[in-house]
Amino acid sequence: MGKEGSVLRIFPGFIMRLSLFLPVCLLMLIVALAGPGRAQQNVYVQIEAHPDRATAEERAERYDNRVDPVNGFTLGAGWYAIALGPYEVEQARAELQRLTAEGLIPGDSYLTEGDTYRERFWPTGARSEGETATDDPAAQPEETREEALRSERSLTRADRMDIQRALQWFGHYEGAIDGVFGSGTRDAMAGWQRRIGAAPSGILTTRQRAKLLSDRAEAQAALGLRPITVGEAGIALTAPMGLVAFDRIEAPFVHYAPADGSGIRLSLISQAGDARKLAGLYEVLQTLEAIPPEGDRARERDTFRITGLAPDRTTQAFARLTDGHIVGYILSWPERQDPLASAALAEMERTLASVGAPLPSDAGLDPAEQSVDMVSGLEVRKPQRSGSGFYADAAGAVVTASANVAGCGRITIDGRHDASVTAEADGIAILRPGAALAPSQVAALAPAVPRLRSRLAVGGFPYGGLLSDAALTFGTLADVRGLRDEDVLRLQLSAQPGDVGGPVLDDAGRVVGMLLPAQNGDDRILPDDVAFAAKPEDLRAVLATAGVEETAAAGDAALSPEELAAQAAAITVLIGCWN
Repeated sequence: MGKEGSVLRIFPGFIMRLSLFLPVCLLMLIVALAGPGRAQQNVYVQIEAHPDRATAEERAERYDNRVDPVNGFTLGAGWYAIALGPYEVEQARAELQRLTAEGLIPGDSYLTEGDTYRERFWPTGARSEGETATDDPAAQPEETREEALRSERSLTRADRMDIQRALQWFGHYEGAIDGVFGSGTRDAMAGWQRRIGAAPSGILTTRQRAKLLSDRAEAQAALGLRPITVGEAGIALTAPMGLVAFDRIEAPFVHYAPADGSGIRLSLISQAGDARKLAGLYEVLQTLEAIPPEGDRARERDTFRITGLAPDRTTQAFARLTDGHIVGYILSWPERQDPLASAALAEMERTLASVGAPLPSDAGLDPAEQSVDMVSGLEVRKPQRSGSGFYADAAGAVVTASANVAGCGRITIDGRHDASVTAEADGIAILRPGAALAPSQVAALAPAVPRLRSRLAVGGFPYGGLLSDAALTFGTLADVRGLRDEDVLRLQLSAQPGDVGGPVLDDAGRVVGMLLPAQNGDDRILPDDVAFAAKPEDLRAVLATAGVEETAAAGDAALSPEELAAQAAAITVLIGCWN
């Protein structure tokens, strides 16, 4: 057979093989054209964001000298991002891990698809005005449900946790941040999809995940939230730094004042300590004027949270003990900033971390500027007025002057224990603490008024709460009637207003009266050494009305001045009147 016959015999087989081969080639061509576009999508490593371009350019230039490639993009709302890339996803992850491990970029750097990036500002002149950093996502085809699930399976646990936090940020998710996409997370995803007008499938596509994260980033930028590290205090967190300005360091606090009329105040906490120190800090913070007494309190061994509520301002303090380092914050905001605070607090607590040595205990200390009314630059809350009183029974009932508690919104014993008035007459008030107390010693009433010119002493707090224990003021009994024949004791001693309500003691330590307010009038000003006291029989009558059983006196043996001072310190309490 000739050549033509050979060709004819070969050609049908070739045609058959070609007909089988062409679909495979076509499929390979489709994969080559379409598949890699999705699988090899470029991403960036965002390392910083700043609210002004000059700072962003300065930081970008610094990074340009040590890492590559550095880009700068506008984010909107006046913010500027510095990013590395673009990279393929796996390369980006590897670079992120390497650069953070080597300390070349911040530890909170993260991957982003760059959907929020707008105009490029770095390198200078690298991109024309109006040109964006990425292709328009809307021009790319949306994933199917199966494709979305497949892309979702490639997420790391950290990626999944970040999506849950973003859903939490927008108020759609209230569950645990565990990286598990259960029914709660799926419902939250569907809620967010409804919010943006998408079909509520409960499965986010790659583009929707990117939008969720970028929307949160833009929202945080608009609210001034950004990461901060205070090296000298060894503390880092994400906080509304765009709304505050650094003020000063005064251990254990780093203070920030309101910026641009925001009304936000922030104090970071950093000190060395243990569980005992943490408990002590918890008690101290509740004495500050910046933290109102109303509101929830919660303390555990390694953390505490204090919420202070006032009509026009809310304050929240949070602290955590980590490896001998107490880190925390006090955030205070006006009512108009409630939306910011509710969004910021969860992020602040989540990101709060110890990243170095605690603030030295003497940091920022100016010995010449110290004040007992201040705790490290924060004013201590003080009562409207204060006076004295004394324990009358073993459950903590207290006798004081009616003038000390008149018109008080809140009454305290020794600044810590809330109390209420249970009986009142003849200028005498009986208080009961909200919870039973266990005083080491209670007052015993003398059987009768002592002789005239007998030596007496008044126990009290003449300087309010400046002294930790009651002081004694010595004098004598001048008369058993007042200057206008009032049924009171007249004393010759120099008492102070803070002593009012304190016990008048004889030389055996028995209570012979209770100091009353000064009786100066419009037509007279008495000498400083004239004072008046309620009689013991009047005290007995009011105590009986309140159901307080009188404590019997041990004896009439005279005490030394030191013994008398110790007894006065044991029975005398500081009364606070708060509004």
